[in-house]
Amino acid sequence: MKPAISVILLTTLIGAGQGLFLAFYSADWFVLLSILAPAQNDISGHAAGVSFMLLAAGLLASFFHLGHPERAWRAAAMWRTSWLSREVIALPLAMALILGYALVKLGGIEREMFKLGDAIPISLATLFGFGAVLAVCALFVCTAMIYARLKFLRQWHSPLTVLNLLLLGCASGFTLASAIAAFGDDGRLSYFSGMAIFLTASAMLFRYASLVRNRRLRSPSTLQSAIGIHHPTIRQIAQGAMGGSFNTRAFMHDYGISVLRLIRRGFLLFAFVIPLLLLSLGDPGALTMYVAAFVLQYLGLLAERWYFFIEAEHPQNVYYQMIS
Repeated sequence: MKPAISVILLTTLIGAGQGLFLAFYSADWFVLLSILAPAQNDISGHAAGVSFMLLAAGLLASFFHLGHPERAWRAAAMWRTSWLSREVIALPLAMALILGYALVKLGGIEREMFKLGDAIPISLATLFGFGAVLAVCALFVCTAMIYARLKFLRQWHSPLTVLNLLLLGCASGFTLASAIAAFGDDGRLSYFSGMAIFLTASAMLFRYASLVRNRRLRSPSTLQSAIGIHHPTIRQIAQGAMGGSFNTRAFMHDYGISVLRLIRRGFLLFAFVIPLLLLSLGDPGALTMYVAAFVLQYLGLLAERWYFFIEAEHPQNVYYQMIS
């Protein structure tokens, strides 16, 4: 498959935004449960604002992938059967709830609504945040299932696709949360950085597992099955089209093995190995270390998402293969 830059930006930006919100909201709950100490300087509202901006940037990027952006609203019409339609619904819903959480936190209108049991106060921001968590989780599933449900693209048709998008988004979000906490002196930096290390290591493990799985796949398609003729001695002498077409532009690429190997090694290094080292070496005063960890990890995730699309082999390429 040939990757679209807009889709790469969409999936990486909203993934980081979703992970960032989950980082700070989970920290708020751990404070309520007395697992974490209250933040010295609670910047959850500001972090939610950054999360909203990342989701908005991802949504904006998606419009560049549309032939008719003015008809984008129609994408939600098939929500009963289409994971893309469900994503189109879940993304604005998550944005609205995260924005509500941020406005309550920053607008001075935070108040207790009721108590859970005898000791856990549930505030208006907590309710907004809980709704946002449900929307964020739904968005992760919808985005991943757009690719994982495609049986004919066997590199994507795996539970690892859903798990990897979830882990990669949360890893980048918690790494960004570490940088924001270090900048804002939030006091929960050790929680964010520790979770970022755990999630990045987990993401590396499962992403490598998907690479190994995909490398072992063998296409069941042949020239015979591609054209529906089962003669044993078929020889192809033309590409199948006199010139370029949508099929050859969208589903084929001309990158060599050396380029793919370089990108694969590059994203493993920048998305996982280097951030793990920087996060492990960082301390509460090392803001530059945490910022560098996020920036390098995000660059690695851009390469990872590019490779994610490139490694998917469309069965139609058996017919539209190049003739030397």
